[in-house]
Amino acid sequence: MQIIAQLLHQGDEVRVIAPSTGIKIIGADCRQIAQERFAAMGLKVSFGKNTVDSAFDDFGTTDAHRRAVDIMDAFLDDKVKAIFTVIGGFNSNQVLSLLDYEAIKAHPKIICGFSDITALLNAIRAKTGLTVFYGPHYSSLGMQKGCEYTLENMQKMLFDGETEWTPSPSWSDDLWFIDQNKREFMATDGWWFLSDGEAEGVLEGGNLGTLMLLGGGEFAPVFRQHTVLALENCFSSPDDKKDFFRQLQALAQRPDFAMVQAVLIGRFQKASQVERKDLEYIIRSIPELAGKVVIANMDFGHTTPIVTLPLGGFCRISGGKVSLEL
Repeated sequence: MQIIAQLLHQGDEVRVIAPSTGIKIIGADCRQIAQERFAAMGLKVSFGKNTVDSAFDDFGTTDAHRRAVDIMDAFLDDKVKAIFTVIGGFNSNQVLSLLDYEAIKAHPKIICGFSDITALLNAIRAKTGLTVFYGPHYSSLGMQKGCEYTLENMQKMLFDGETEWTPSPSWSDDLWFIDQNKREFMATDGWWFLSDGEAEGVLEGGNLGTLMLLGGGEFAPVFRQHTVLALENCFSSPDDKKDFFRQLQALAQRPDFAMVQAVLIGRFQKASQVERKDLEYIIRSIPELAGKVVIANMDFGHTTPIVTLPLGGFCRISGGKVSLEL
């Protein structure tokens, strides 16, 4: 059963939680800008009780049970209309078996984040049928420059429930959180239509490496008839293109991958050194991708800016355009 939470309205309260890395890593300037952005949208911000600076250990995280408490408190608090994660990290999968999914199902609401939050979002989808949002963190909105595309598309999706997705005119992959004034923006060369065509279906996906941590277990997504799969990768090593290759091949070997109509690939970070020719080779080399629409260099993942993807929502690819709706 598909569940869609109530969309946002001015005056609503949003709760910030830390299912992975904690808020301690987020600088004061970033927090201030994020607060101002939420206020400009007419939203009030509250924080999970375990999302304080002093709560986190040497790994930048805190006890999994405390993280789970904050998640459940946010879902069960009727004043809260949406949940934003502070940032990604490496261990949101620790909390998956600690959550009350029946309670979440009974109190559906927007939850938004990306990267390591892939594990949490997909678990909630798998166990409840709730549409979740692969989009900016609370910290993402603390970016002083270059946030307009991210913010505009997030508001369209979370307030209006739909957006016409078009390529961003420029992008960046710099350490903006270290120096907000030292930025490097590059003109985008648009999306790469590696295997053209038209497709439509239910959107699933997230960060590929994190998705693979879920295996084929109870928290993993199920690809049903007419699935559009959105995948992105974050830089981890010079072998990123090889890791992406073998992980995508492994995912394609799932029996239900036959239900996938199209694959959308997020823009790679510069350090990953993945060029169009690399992806063209990968796509040609995976037999299960034959006949499927494949578009790469799209605006989601670990570069800036990013669109907000409704996992469980509807995606239509037609005439070189992509639309997203609930």
